[in-house]
Amino acid sequence: MIEVDHLTKRYGPQAAVDDVSFHCEPGTVTGFLGPNGAGKSTTMRMICGLTPPTSGGATVSGVPYRRLPNPGRQVGVLLDASAQHAGRTGREALTLAARTMGVDRRQVAAKLDLVGLNEAAAKRRVGAYSLGMRQRLGLALALLGNPQVLILDEPANGLDPEGIFWMRGLLRDFADRGGTVLLSSHLLREVEAVADRLVVIGGGRVVAAGDKDELLAGAGTLVRARDPLALRQALDRATLPATAGTDGGFVVRAEPGVVGQAAADAGLALTELRPAGSGGLEQLFLTLTAGASTKETVK
Repeated sequence: MIEVDHLTKRYGPQAAVDDVSFHCEPGTVTGFLGPNGAGKSTTMRMICGLTPPTSGGATVSGVPYRRLPNPGRQVGVLLDASAQHAGRTGREALTLAARTMGVDRRQVAAKLDLVGLNEAAAKRRVGAYSLGMRQRLGLALALLGNPQVLILDEPANGLDPEGIFWMRGLLRDFADRGGTVLLSSHLLREVEAVADRLVVIGGGRVVAAGDKDELLAGAGTLVRARDPLALRQALDRATLPATAGTDGGFVVRAEPGVVGQAAADAGLALTELRPAGSGGLEQLFLTLTAGASTKETVK
């Protein structure tokens, strides 16, 4: 269980994270989404005790991370796959972590096998690893203590399509066995495939949180017309909040019947009118984060 309670982080006058609250339950994968600079990584670092919050707090299994007596046995963390000693081999990195956590050394070989790093890869120095191999090693480190909670920031970076498919199955199996997963990723289709719940952040604030299917069902209406400018004017006259898409359409936070009536009142012929949720997580993400201010210097 992860509980985030009114977390705020300010750097001078700038709020990187502003009053963020959400929870992640056992047996679920929670997708943590937002554009670059939205505050995702800062939030995850605060959960893991690496960045002190300005206000608010977070707990894992009811305890702040820094107070966990042996955190690696309860929480598996992967925030930066490159933050590993380049001069050690993959096996050495895991063996040292196992000794630190008091884990049976037989788990080293088991976890290397689980993440697909064979004997030859285990003997190579981490500095010679590709990004995808470092991600796999980072996952092995996160799983080494057999934790009940995983906190992962962009773990699929550098993985090929087969690797991404493998990771999806790994995380789904972990959650199905009662584990809790908090997953940040820009690969929206993969998040849609594996996540049970979503937390969407924009400009340092939560803009949506809840069950994935419920959020997708309430995404609004996608509408297109032969004259996009006239359609925008008609929506504005009807005071219907609309977000312009990249393909000439609009996502409107209203029921299709209301949107269609506004177009009919303006004498417009529509070329498309349907629930936006049928466009999947990508469309929902663009709708929720459109216009949200971002801070590129603070992620």
